[in-house]
Amino acid sequence: MLSTESPAPSKLPRKPHEGMSFPEFVALIAALMALNALSIDIMLPGLPDIGKDFGLTDPNERQLLITSYLVGLAFASLIFGPISDWIGRKKVLLFGIVLFAFGAFLSAMSDTFGTLLLSRAVQGIGAAAPRVVTVSMVRDWYEGRQMGRVMSLAMMVFMAAPILAPSIGQSILFIGPWEWIFAFLTLFGVCLLAWCYTRLPESLEPENRRRMSFGFVLNAYKTVLTTRLTFGYMLAMSFVFGGLMSFINSAQQIFVDIFDLGTTFPIVFAVIAASLSLASYLNARFVEKYGLRRLSHMALFGYTAVSIIHAIVALSGLSNLATFICLQMLIMFFFGFIGPNFNTMAMEPLAKIAGTGSAMIGFFSTLVSALLGAAVGAMFDGTIIPFTLGFSTFGILAMITVYITEGGEFMKPQHEQ
Repeated sequence: MLSTESPAPSKLPRKPHEGMSFPEFVALIAALMALNALSIDIMLPGLPDIGKDFGLTDPNERQLLITSYLVGLAFASLIFGPISDWIGRKKVLLFGIVLFAFGAFLSAMSDTFGTLLLSRAVQGIGAAAPRVVTVSMVRDWYEGRQMGRVMSLAMMVFMAAPILAPSIGQSILFIGPWEWIFAFLTLFGVCLLAWCYTRLPESLEPENRRRMSFGFVLNAYKTVLTTRLTFGYMLAMSFVFGGLMSFINSAQQIFVDIFDLGTTFPIVFAVIAASLSLASYLNARFVEKYGLRRLSHMALFGYTAVSIIHAIVALSGLSNLATFICLQMLIMFFFGFIGPNFNTMAMEPLAKIAGTGSAMIGFFSTLVSALLGAAVGAMFDGTIIPFTLGFSTFGILAMITVYITEGGEFMKPQHEQ
């Protein structure tokens, strides 16, 4: 069995990400994390045009553009993680960004819906490298509450992506066809590639790298799946992210088909997403003082309670645009305290296998949340009832998972460095 003990503080680099200032490091990590949010949310305004151009008869089919991206992202994570433990983080990161930009270019050139779905999967495969490697690099340089602070600060900046992405997509559609959205993503990938190549140092020292072998990878994945804390928070995070994927899959139809917002829906989407960014900022300020568990467990209570209230309002027929926005803002606010802290607690026992561990966590949480979100999205029936029931169900399942993981207690005191 691989050891999962954290390295001694003396073994940590004295000058993390040497050559980069802390603000630039956080900004770059945030930009890499934002790649997925941008790639998904920028698509939302263009879904009707894409469906029309390819003759899709079922509006729910358009959601496959999101699901195909996420499936590619999930499965590729299993590959990039172990490779980054073997040859280092930076080479894997650069290769993934190149593949992402290539997939975006192919998407812009697609002449059939099947080709577009395949190109989106290629984008997702490429984006898996930043998804896995960024978390691993942060874990290489930080641990415990310090890691939680870095992740929260990065998420605070990263949340500009879902706030701005739909508006960027809508603005592009005002001046050009939907293919221009993919041209923008191609350019974004090229710029990100140049930034990483010229500024980002390697985080994994040669003496800490592990030879690539099937046995090591299998044993590392077994460690992830059999480490109670890691598996428990990975599963709970998957349920919570399932709610987020439900929102992303259904947002365009909810705002346009139900609430008739037309081309103004990105503004409402941005308002809701802004509450998540605020929560990430507050989490970064308070996580070192109050701890990962206290903040995230309290937020999970709030997330689940408001989700249940939202479902009750929908079932009673009292829902309108104002109630939807207010309740969804509260849910996303609580989500901002859950995501980075659950991910940090899942990664904490995996210092010796950070790349492979991050890969399994990324694969599992992305695949499960994508499937959950796709299932809820496929049930869209012109009302918000399936959507709100999905959120409340996922919140309850996450609470049960955390309760079992923590041995029947919430906010149980733990040593957090």
